[in-house]
Amino acid sequence: MPEPVGDMAAGFLTVRNDGGEADKLTSVTSALSDDVTIHESKNQKMRKVAAFDIPAGGELALERGGSHVMFMELKQRPKPGGHVSVRLHFEKSDPIAVELAVKEPTYNPKKH
Repeated sequence: MPEPVGDMAAGFLTVRNDGGEADKLTSVTSALSDDVTIHESKNQKMRKVAAFDIPAGGELALERGGSHVMFMELKQRPKPGGHVSVRLHFEKSDPIAVELAVKEPTYNPKKH
């Protein structure tokens, strides 16, 4: 997660499905914000989506310029070196808790 420069932030991660059945990421929750949504970017336009498909044995890349997590109206501004706890919710699988490392504001996970 790049350090937020305002009252919203984006989150990037890769969700891997090691199971034999496709699933969907349906939502993300976090104590950082009461308004966390999943978005896709196409043709330089961002829009909220209801779910992302995760194929069996495949992965879902949430990255800058593409599909990602949006945190609106942040309750606090995380700083580089810190972490943000999020909970990923799926259509079929149990929720998973993960920690997003907070990086500098220009952080681009595609370059790392």
